Amino acid sequence: MIHDLWYKNAVVYCLDVETFMDGNGDGVGDFVGLQRRLDYLAGLGVTCLWLMPFQPTPNRDNGYDITDHYGVDPRLGSPGDFVEFTHHAKQRGMRVIIDLVVNHTSDKHPWFQAARKDPDSRFRGFYVWADKKPKDAHKGMVFPGSQESTWTYDKDAKAWYFHRFFPFQPELNVANPAVREELLKVMGYWLELGVSGFRVDAVPFLVELKGLKNHGIKDPYQLLDEMREFLSWRTGDAILLAEANVTMDEVMNFYGSDGDRMQMVFNFAANQNLFLSLVTEDATPLAEALASAPDLPHTAQWANFLRNHDELDLGRLPAAARKRVFAELGPEPKMQLYGRGLRRRLAPMLSGDRRRLELAFSLMLSLPGTPVLWYGDELGMGEDLSLHERQSVRTPMQWTDEPHGGFTRAPEPFRPVVTEAPYGYPHLNVETQRRDPASLLNWMERMVRLRKECPEPGWGAWRMLRVKQQNVLALRYDWKGETLVTLHNLSGKACEVSFSPGGPAAKLVHLLSEAHSPSGKGGRHRVTLEGYGYRWFRMEPVS
Repeated sequence: MIHDLWYKNAVVYCLDVETFMDGNGDGVGDFVGLQRRLDYLAGLGVTCLWLMPFQPTPNRDNGYDITDHYGVDPRLGSPGDFVEFTHHAKQRGMRVIIDLVVNHTSDKHPWFQAARKDPDSRFRGFYVWADKKPKDAHKGMVFPGSQESTWTYDKDAKAWYFHRFFPFQPELNVANPAVREELLKVMGYWLELGVSGFRVDAVPFLVELKGLKNHGIKDPYQLLDEMREFLSWRTGDAILLAEANVTMDEVMNFYGSDGDRMQMVFNFAANQNLFLSLVTEDATPLAEALASAPDLPHTAQWANFLRNHDELDLGRLPAAARKRVFAELGPEPKMQLYGRGLRRRLAPMLSGDRRRLELAFSLMLSLPGTPVLWYGDELGMGEDLSLHERQSVRTPMQWTDEPHGGFTRAPEPFRPVVTEAPYGYPHLNVETQRRDPASLLNWMERMVRLRKECPEPGWGAWRMLRVKQQNVLALRYDWKGETLVTLHNLSGKACEVSFSPGGPAAKLVHLLSEAHSPSGKGGRHRVTLEGYGYRWFRMEPVS
């Protein structure tokens, strides 16, 4: 069972192939370049790579508008390059999961082109059509401000087609058995080429039946059952990681009551409340978000993250709380997006404050679940707000202080590398930080190693410990007779924390320094935390 649940103690690293490393000098990242950087990722301690879409695309939505679910975009390499990459990743102990984008296609996809030109085509039923524009066409848009409707008229089809996202991304009719069969074929194809699972894009929209004649389907979540069953038969230890920004009341629909649907779900509630806690210097929002989570089946797992390729979505925070986070982390309108989020990277949001960066990473690494890192954040990379919408956080990786950050030998990269201080590549890059023992990169390598040596947050039962200070989050984990205690001070002011870890009197062995804590009267401990301080303790019983 431990082999089958490898994701329980994984460290996931998300990257976009086109922005990571250019291997052939054409200005675009590719699989050849990514393969050359696998040793860097292995050195960081990564055990699983999550790749954003790399299939053929007109690239109007950063690759999420796919024209061939079975191909590789020629700019990024060939299918052979992909297989060679997965082989070398496996040799270094790294699994690969890829984005599964099957709620829509590009309007240039052969399926849609056939569907719009011939009402009798088998592909007509692959999409969602209406003879008249629905009355609710201006509701439910994913990208308010960038989207005007969820229905668009097609002159060739002489009908309206549904698109939850942009007009060039027609929605697939997932209630159609032929579409479901094709979805499973796509999964099976990539499993045969060496992937260990899928990050399933926009899962709540994938299970919508969209008001169609739904082919006798009574449970919209049945599709998730089918996907998990197929995955289990084809590759016993492959996983499904759901992008499902839903409430805690809904989340078990995606895990399944017996953990028989998605193995992992991103913890958006913890993510949003973590940033609220950072801004308010009060652990209460994050603690309440953690406490509100349902008890998960043994095979289920949270995926924890700080930033990723999308905006920092704060849409589920109360309006006043969201306004406060905006005011501190992204006060300028150009830093905000869709009225709900911030299009910034972590380091500039926290003003490059090394103490707060370490606190945020330590906190994320120690939350119940599996940590997910966004490429470049291990360096403290910054954003480029001159770029369109979410592209601001998708700039090329900064490897050296050479032209274009060592990303490419081409005269110009397909997207500019950040150049301005303090986040520009002449000042901030992998090569420079590797040579500095005190750099953020070297600190991150140590913390990732520590997280891998402490399986309790991934496997163990956890509970919050009582402390008087609202600015301190104290957690205890237990697994296989071992106990881990973590403390995080979200305030910039030092404080002394008095607490009982529970159980028999025990010494707390600090895993990052010699500042151990002996057991006091009644088994209590007193620990002084510096401003934005953190502690990882292993409990050692007192004989």
